[in-house]
Amino acid sequence: MSTEEKKFDTQNLPTKTYFWPLKRYQDLYNSSLADPEAFWAKHSDVLSWEKPWEKVLDWNPPYARWFVGGKLNMSYQCVDRHAKSWRKSKVAIYWEGENGDTQTISYSDLYENVNRYASVLKKLGIGKGDRVTVYLPMIPEMVYILLACNRVGAVHNVIFSGFSSQSIADRVNDSGSKMVVTASGGHRRGKILPLKEIVDEAVKSTPTIEHVLVIKYTGHEVAMDPTRDVWAHDLLKDADKYVAPEAMESTDPLFILYTSGTTGKPKGILHGTGGYGVWACNTLKWAFKPTDESVFWCTADVGWITGHTYVVYAPLALGLTQVIYEGAPDYPSVDRWWEIIDKYGVSIFYTSPTAIRMFMRHGEELPARHDLGTLEMLGSVGEPINPEAWEWYYKNIGHENCPISDTWWQTETGGFMITPCPGIQSFPLKPGSATLPLPGVDPVVVDAEGKELPANETGFIAIRKPWPGIMLGIYNGDELYKKTYWSRFPGWYCPGDFSMKDSDGYLWLLGRADEVIKVAGHRISTAELEHALVGHSSVAEAAVASRPDEVKGEAIVVFVTLKKGVEASAEVKRELTHHLRSAIGTIATPEEIIFVEKLPKTRSGKIMRRLLKAVANEVPIGDTTTLDDETSVNEARAAFDELLAARKHHKH
Repeated sequence: MSTEEKKFDTQNLPTKTYFWPLKRYQDLYNSSLADPEAFWAKHSDVLSWEKPWEKVLDWNPPYARWFVGGKLNMSYQCVDRHAKSWRKSKVAIYWEGENGDTQTISYSDLYENVNRYASVLKKLGIGKGDRVTVYLPMIPEMVYILLACNRVGAVHNVIFSGFSSQSIADRVNDSGSKMVVTASGGHRRGKILPLKEIVDEAVKSTPTIEHVLVIKYTGHEVAMDPTRDVWAHDLLKDADKYVAPEAMESTDPLFILYTSGTTGKPKGILHGTGGYGVWACNTLKWAFKPTDESVFWCTADVGWITGHTYVVYAPLALGLTQVIYEGAPDYPSVDRWWEIIDKYGVSIFYTSPTAIRMFMRHGEELPARHDLGTLEMLGSVGEPINPEAWEWYYKNIGHENCPISDTWWQTETGGFMITPCPGIQSFPLKPGSATLPLPGVDPVVVDAEGKELPANETGFIAIRKPWPGIMLGIYNGDELYKKTYWSRFPGWYCPGDFSMKDSDGYLWLLGRADEVIKVAGHRISTAELEHALVGHSSVAEAAVASRPDEVKGEAIVVFVTLKKGVEASAEVKRELTHHLRSAIGTIATPEEIIFVEKLPKTRSGKIMRRLLKAVANEVPIGDTTTLDDETSVNEARAAFDELLAARKHHKH
């Protein structure tokens, strides 16, 4: 990847972006590595401790335990301390459903609802250490239930509401959950998702489940098993108005969140309480510099780690006002998100590159119809953002006034690791680079032997020191934890991503190390190929897969959606082939380029590359429960089959 990318200097942005002097970043970062215990002792005051901690860090590689001996409760951090202050009447959540329903929830309202749901959980036998599986749409009750679990000391296990009954059963059984909380249904693109029916199927094979708590949401009839199922609204009538928050050890588990398990069995990532809470709050403050006047909107579903950390925990613990939206980004109209930003005066907007590229396809006119002038900061999450999408986002959504925090992190890290801190004066932003590490993060780019690489060479990224947000481990998987994250470079955390550090010290995250195609002995990152493709003026989105090749080992297969007004043609194919060869080299010559109307994506907006690889390899698609639109895979398969048929006909 070229490091001669365009730079955007934040000192030219308006003062409302809350500049710090550059020295502040350098001082914060250097002190965090020089004396991490003193640094985190100081920054732990972002939370309210019921009992002060005795030791900042107990580091027994690969296990880190933070703020040992301290006691606190995350429900108290997110609810009580605001409801007892001037913030009690402040809006905590502006909620909007796909069908246009709205709720405005104050911190006082939040306090009332969380306590009542905590009472319901207790009356159903849920207490400290019990696991509760949560399978809900993006409704306010999602927040209430998670904070109610915190309040009684239970460990929540949220499952994205697009997963299948088998996926639920697997996660319930691994976690040993006593209860599932679900809704009668959810809304998605005008249809009702049958959530209760999916749970009914799942719990046929989950012997530990004692109750299914059901929230009435969509209004359609659902079957209720009187020996197991209970309606939340029935129990809420007699719920206690106050439940004392359980004093949790800082090192007690807060939640389990299962990775998507694209390779093998899903892993239950286990996060603690105190360290995670300190990390969540500080990273949000550093990356987005919110104020009491901010309106924050992270578009992620709570079924993923982004929704845990930057929808539930960090914004509420910091007493922010935020937006939560239930539906798809482009339904019922393709400008729904811009309408919401305009309506609620959103000032900090955090979304995925996939969503940005989708909006790019619809052109600049749609966001231009709405007043986005309240925006002050933008963010990107989920995958590396290509420079073209970065610039479109910067220009058309931020109107060249808003710094972009391109955040790199994982389920396992608990919060941001590498990202711009846009409040830092004279901090140039490079489109496509996550830039510099946050305080406490000590990254290094190394070769396969663990030797640090010079600038502009691609290698593995590793983290040399523990940070407060690091996971406690894998639930029921100590050996798997050691093998997966700590065995490649002993003593260092290895997330399995490729990276490069440029001559300015900026980090470029290049995707998963296992998402590499080997063509004639040369290793090419699929992310690098996709970045190059979307750099062409005709391309809106691109996904790259591989298939076996007798001569080259693997051949490159490209799936492309074109920008509005561009027609698919042999000429465009030739242009794209030439573009790839020019950008990367002749080894990047694709075997096939397939034009499609849309790429298969999860409901959270991530491209499902494994489905396209299955199409390219003419093998069964496999599990599609998280797929947003079935027609996208059918279209890709039809286009690929048509291309193969034409090629065979041509040979004959």
